[in-house]
Amino acid sequence: MMFASDNWAGACPQVQQALARLGPEAAPAYGADDLTAAVDEKLSEIFQTPVKSLMVATGSAANALGLAHFAKPAGITLAHRNAHVNVDEYNGPQRVSPGLKILGLKGHASKLTLQELSGVLAAFPGGVSRQGRLSCLTLTQASELGQAYTSREIAQLSGAVKNIGVGVHMDGARFANALAHLECPPADLTWKAGIDCLSLGFTKNGAWAADLLVFFGGDGVDETDYIRKQMGHYFSKPRFMAAQILAMLQDDTWLKNAAHANQQAAILATAFAASDRVSIPLLPQSNEVFAYFSKADIDTLQQAGASFYPWPDEDIPENLRDPDRHLMRLVCSFATQPAEVETFLNLLG
Repeated sequence: MMFASDNWAGACPQVQQALARLGPEAAPAYGADDLTAAVDEKLSEIFQTPVKSLMVATGSAANALGLAHFAKPAGITLAHRNAHVNVDEYNGPQRVSPGLKILGLKGHASKLTLQELSGVLAAFPGGVSRQGRLSCLTLTQASELGQAYTSREIAQLSGAVKNIGVGVHMDGARFANALAHLECPPADLTWKAGIDCLSLGFTKNGAWAADLLVFFGGDGVDETDYIRKQMGHYFSKPRFMAAQILAMLQDDTWLKNAAHANQQAAILATAFAASDRVSIPLLPQSNEVFAYFSKADIDTLQQAGASFYPWPDEDIPENLRDPDRHLMRLVCSFATQPAEVETFLNLLG
């Protein structure tokens, strides 16, 4: 019963097979191979617009590179206070872009709201104040509480900053899960809604180690690529990453994997909502479920072999919190088996 994280899951069969097919044959290095070239062609087809991408090994690297793309002297990046770039990446973006400041904003269910963003922008007339100048807005899709931004919400937030020259980045570590939930074209959640670049995660969704920074529009990509080289993410054999990405994109495997993970999360959430032993503050809109459990039930489930972890509830609306129980996070993946979910729910009773 593995609900600790989708990072715990291995590589999906399609990725394993794609890597096995590569074999020991020689191919041009540093991105001059056919597979690497095919990645942007496939992405351009999927996003319905020409794109350029930079491959990296981790989502944290993609995020740091994305924020670096917009960084400027005295630059400030706006993010939700619980965003991965703000609390989980060991100041990685600041290390890559010395002088970068991340300003954490409040929100709802770890999503930024237009009201909160507008209040902050009012303190930066023309994008500048004594704190510095705004350079980037970053949105996490899905949010740290498993909630998905709609295309309308993204367009409103990006529109609020575009008129003062602020770029918009999306941390899409679980972009596929949000996309599977909203059932809309990828373009609607990205460039059509004002996103300039997307950290597109594949590792959590079934790849071995493969993530991308996708640019909608080519301005500054070459400059950002120099930063990637300085970061040590300029791979000599990127075809092994390209093979994983293409395998995920082929036949919509990335969306099928995400939909399966979402479905298992929804089964858990539905059972929790009907139970008097668990309270669920937010219905999942991706593959993460957040629920309040008693200490006794947590101990029973973990002793039986269930892996899941506590989560801070500071961004749960106060009227939805359960002061007598403990908030826990359960994450499903492409590898989550229905039998695991059934066993977990049977143990809970």
